[in-house]
Amino acid sequence: MIRALATFFAVSTASQAIAQGQAPATNAGESRCLDEARCDRSILVTARRQVEQAQDAGIAATILTGETLTDFGVTDPRDLTRLVPSLTVQPVDISTSFSIRGVGALAINAFQENAVAYNVDGIYFARPSAPAGTLFDIERIEVLRGPQGTLYGRNATAGAVNVVSRMPVLGETSANLLAELGTYDTRKLQGGASVPLGERAAIRLAGQWSRHDGYLSDGYDDENIVAARANLLLAPAENVELILSADYARIGGRGKGAVLFPSDRTPDAPDPDRFIGASAPRITQILQDRSFSLFRANPSLAALSDEQIRNLVSVPLDDGFQRSEFWGLSARMRLDLSFGELNTAAGYRRSSPDLLTYNPGFPSRIDETSDQFTAEISLVGAASERLDYIVGAYYFADDTDSFNNYDQGALANPEYRPRLQTESVAGFVSLTWHLSPAVRLLTGGRLTYETKSLEGAVGNRTVFNPTAPLVPIAGRRQADRLTWNVGAEWDVARSTLLYGSVATGFKSGGFFPSAGQNQYAPETLIAFTLGTKSAFLDDRITLNIEAFHWRYRDQQISYIGPVEVTPGNFGQAGVTVNAGSARMSGAQAELAWFPLPNTELRADVQYLEAEYGSLEYDAISAGGAPLLTTCDVTDDPREAAPPIRLFRVNCSGKPGLNAPRWTANFAVRQAIDLGNAYTLVVAANSRVESGSFINLDYLADQRRNAHSITGASIELTRRGAPWSVRAYVDNIEDTAVISAGLTRPIINVSLLSVRPPRTAGIQLRLKFGE
Repeated sequence: MIRALATFFAVSTASQAIAQGQAPATNAGESRCLDEARCDRSILVTARRQVEQAQDAGIAATILTGETLTDFGVTDPRDLTRLVPSLTVQPVDISTSFSIRGVGALAINAFQENAVAYNVDGIYFARPSAPAGTLFDIERIEVLRGPQGTLYGRNATAGAVNVVSRMPVLGETSANLLAELGTYDTRKLQGGASVPLGERAAIRLAGQWSRHDGYLSDGYDDENIVAARANLLLAPAENVELILSADYARIGGRGKGAVLFPSDRTPDAPDPDRFIGASAPRITQILQDRSFSLFRANPSLAALSDEQIRNLVSVPLDDGFQRSEFWGLSARMRLDLSFGELNTAAGYRRSSPDLLTYNPGFPSRIDETSDQFTAEISLVGAASERLDYIVGAYYFADDTDSFNNYDQGALANPEYRPRLQTESVAGFVSLTWHLSPAVRLLTGGRLTYETKSLEGAVGNRTVFNPTAPLVPIAGRRQADRLTWNVGAEWDVARSTLLYGSVATGFKSGGFFPSAGQNQYAPETLIAFTLGTKSAFLDDRITLNIEAFHWRYRDQQISYIGPVEVTPGNFGQAGVTVNAGSARMSGAQAELAWFPLPNTELRADVQYLEAEYGSLEYDAISAGGAPLLTTCDVTDDPREAAPPIRLFRVNCSGKPGLNAPRWTANFAVRQAIDLGNAYTLVVAANSRVESGSFINLDYLADQRRNAHSITGASIELTRRGAPWSVRAYVDNIEDTAVISAGLTRPIINVSLLSVRPPRTAGIQLRLKFGE
């Protein structure tokens, strides 16, 4: 692969020289693409703590502009999966779980943290539920691939999602508004307005109100979001800038639902493309019939009646709800000094998810409160003409109180009440040596010291022990780790950048809800990256190629597994273990082509090989039924009270989860001049994926099959007018594509979340002063 890339670099450099000599000049005032904000050379990023053009930055990243998010109707982080080939966003109960190239954490309870850092305006969002209600009035989103944290923020192994909201500008009055109506009774209002407050201050207020009915037949997969944000800019002196921010979001409705996928265990399940929700009577009957067929002949349950056997498992009902709230305050300051730029940031966040969900196939009651504080200081400057530096320190603290109850029925009803405390302190430095005007060497290091503590209680009431008391649980962990990166950049030609890097990542260990062994170790990752960013024909074509190889050790894997409530008494809950090793290798190519000022073509393709070199874990069957998996299974030597059985599972050599071999996004936009200053913009986009598994059972019915999801739109604009009207349709195929899911414990059926069905709507957009 390296030889092929080297050949490409040589060809692209030669082609660049030819293109610069032969490309026709752009007419004065003529834009080379439909909307200058979408042009790759116009997109600015701050991922490396400096403002630079995305095409000039030697980083592996995908940049999404606010216009792109609006076009795709993105109001929830889960929608980002449609736009970024390397990113998978999974909705699971309490959380939004991110993974990049198969590296992530399935956050299934209060104990989990994401392996992908989610930051909004430089403030880290610790809790997996916190990203909800943040995607409105956005300037851009930077999706960074590979280990992060050397420069800033909380350490992360897989990458980062940096959300940058629109800020006020001194002396500028502007506003925008989007109103939308669509299928499933979609109603949406979102927008923002900036107003100057004298010569040295300005404020921007933004908000979102979004509703739609459930996509599933039982009313689940609905949306009910109210959110607001305020950013106050103060510039008391020429060299000082202070931004004070406040935000609030309330999430309501029924929340995520599930669809029963057909299998040899549930052959009567309806076609998923009908989007029949799991609480429909037809589905609940299938679940109870499955319980009866599994347990009627079990000698441990002989005393139960047929009706009791049918009702051994809890089934989904239609009374699920969300009433979650999130808010935060932050202050950021930039001070220009004679020797550099001093930046500080501090933020407090309160996350309060409160929900009853049947997403995993049984009632899950979650009530959590998390208080988070972050603080950071950094100095950016130049020690000489050839040496730039960034040096800083970071502090993070989180205190989470949670109540979790997963009522799976008479055979398993685990409940846990954890209080988790985390404190992290880090110092970091980054150096850039300018070896020549065209060659730069980059190095960086970060030393992190982190402590975590757990106290609380766990219990498991069953038909055999219906009054089981809660048992205390506790734990404490400490970790310190030095992470580093080394890289180089070479401006091969005026518009061709060659870059390479080696970077390490680290995510501390943690806990799961067990009175016995309840800890897992830190995970580490080392990533090798080689890439190029090129532009041809007066920047009408941009082509970025990245080759990567990631080596993962002690990867943290989460699943539903055995927890020891008392010695020899096992229940089942969310468990995290360390996989021995994994690797992810492949390449990604991003192409943007503007053949004419009114035509835009884009393609983003990723090839990925992901495999677990070593992965072993414990499993439980609460009802004693054989374990369903395609991995190797042996009996666990530990003894458990019947009917519970314990197993040891070996999935070494299996492919990575949420890691399709091929993923591609294609898009086209064409502007048509209608005369009289009117323009019609026609657009289409499609995401294409090969198949991939979504959980550790590796069953055929838990595999996301190869698929495509296509959307199209038309937009009418008038030159100089503040309005535009857009009509759209998404998921034209009307295909039920798996987004996430776990095996429904005890009866081992596949109740899985799916992405939205076909939707359509019309939008009115207004802009003033922007």
